[in-house]
Amino acid sequence: MRPRDKDCIFCKIVEGAIPCARVFETEHILAFLDIAPVHPGHVLVVPKGHYPTLMDIPAELGTDLADALSRVGRAVMEATAADGLNLMQNNFEAAGQLVHHAHFHLIPRHSGDGLTLWPQSGYKTPDEMSGLAKTIAGLLK
Repeated sequence: MRPRDKDCIFCKIVEGAIPCARVFETEHILAFLDIAPVHPGHVLVVPKGHYPTLMDIPAELGTDLADALSRVGRAVMEATAADGLNLMQNNFEAAGQLVHHAHFHLIPRHSGDGLTLWPQSGYKTPDEMSGLAKTIAGLLK
């Protein structure tokens, strides 16, 4: 596991130096209620090691992370009688990341709750869309 950052609030929570309302824990993952929830039942799922962004999380944690998100997500929906659930994750300040320790938000949703997340837009042309798809795919080879 990656070392913790002594100045990171989530690392302090993982270590127990700052209390939290824990809902789930494994060897590599901790889930707890957000202290400033979008809706009651809003949970943060964090890797215990300090990884600043999603791109820093090692592939070996993928299975544990996916399992935790699925299990906690189901429990949050049941506990809050939610109609749906948002899984959100922000990377870097431009995307709204406030704590530089990768974390995932599980936000219970109820029909008509009024929360809007983002407007949708489109591409100017089909060629613009296919060109960007080719560029991204090329970077993954």
